[in-house]
Amino acid sequence: MSFEDSGKQILLFTGNSHQELARLVASRLSLRMGTCAVFQKSNQETQVEIQESVRGKDVFILQSGSRDVNDAIMELLIMAYACKTSSAKRIVGVIPYLPYSKQCKMRKRGSIVSKLLASMMCKAGLQHVITMDLHQKEIQGFYEIPIDNLRASPFLIQYIQDQIPGYQNAVIVAKTPAAAKKAQSYAERLRVGMVVIHGEAQVYEADQDREDGRNSPPLHEMGDQAVSGGSKSSGQVWPNSIPVLSAKEKPPITVVGDVKGKIAIMVDDIIDDVDPFIAAAAALKERGACKVYVMATHGILSMKNPDVLQESPIDEVVVTNTVPHEGQKLQCQKIKTVDISFIISEAIRRIHYGESMSYLFRNITNDD
Repeated sequence: MSFEDSGKQILLFTGNSHQELARLVASRLSLRMGTCAVFQKSNQETQVEIQESVRGKDVFILQSGSRDVNDAIMELLIMAYACKTSSAKRIVGVIPYLPYSKQCKMRKRGSIVSKLLASMMCKAGLQHVITMDLHQKEIQGFYEIPIDNLRASPFLIQYIQDQIPGYQNAVIVAKTPAAAKKAQSYAERLRVGMVVIHGEAQVYEADQDREDGRNSPPLHEMGDQAVSGGSKSSGQVWPNSIPVLSAKEKPPITVVGDVKGKIAIMVDDIIDDVDPFIAAAAALKERGACKVYVMATHGILSMKNPDVLQESPIDEVVVTNTVPHEGQKLQCQKIKTVDISFIISEAIRRIHYGESMSYLFRNITNDD
């Protein structure tokens, strides 16, 4: 695909988070990259210099959440604001992996950071956002501007069909019950079975019993009725205190379904800490799975020692290039990459020309 105006009315900029993906997108669109300088000064402040005119043009800023996530966010915000104050016609943020997407729920005395980030992006001047496989689709409601949540599942399913021999003998594995809907969608499209893992070791950070004041006032100051459990009259119980829930316990890993002699394919949206995936793969191998694949859209892979993954029971980790992970690939040969630059470049083209985006969501459901 190519543009007739070939860059006269459209500009594609990128920061330092994922320049390789930006070059792939620009190549597919037959565009040259916009000229800008994004760097950190000696005091670690981020500085941006837009080195060509953006007046009256559609500006697309490609910036993904990388391991230096806070630097990536500041670069995006400053670039957007610089284009806004330079009279750009429209500013679109292309953010394949949206940072802080896991912090989208209220916790003890915490904050919904995804909402804060959305407000900052809108205030900086973004008028549209293109992203991929949000951790929670409800995050779209945090934005006061249009947001297109593209899907990587067609590319990952195609990889399974083309690169995994005998995938008809596979089962799709949900690493947690929360991932069951995504696993079911993959299983139905591939016409294979499905397995759910229950009891994965998790750290309930938001539910830990900490001295945060929520146990006050002390029970001895509330009188004897507070510990009496309430009073009974007319067959009804009238509690005089709030019942205390027992602490959550980590049950042993249980595999619900048959994996003996089958290829197990775990699917998820993000792979960050690899330890839960390794534990799940070990449980699948113990129950007779012949191979274990792990597939996800965003391969953050923030592991200090890649040898842990190389020596694990996982046979292959398949992720897209929404996040740069070339360094991890050099140290672990099990990591494979699926290119998603085509769908991003097509989204950019359609937005620029005002065409419908529905073509990119053919047969896509909320569970994909």
